[in-house]
Amino acid sequence: MATRPMTWFRAPLLSAWLRRLTGSRPEARDEVSQARDLIRAIDAGGIPLNPMRVNAIARSLGLEVSGKASMDDTVRRIREALQRL
Repeated sequence: MATRPMTWFRAPLLSAWLRRLTGSRPEARDEVSQARDLIRAIDAGGIPLNPMRVNAIARSLGLEVSGKASMDDTVRRIREALQRL
């Protein structure tokens, strides 16, 4: 037992560091489910607080989003894209 006393401590830290470095997340979901979750949250009365996140979801669906576009317009386009799928 005296060979590596801190292995239990280093392994989770190393794997978390590698995940941050590579950008991979264990809870990463596909684009469509992220868009559906966004629309569900908005329909339930939520307000999207991060326009960059909304634009990223729209871009992941293949939509071209202008930085000057209103968030309402982007959400409407995401709804239309989900209806087409």
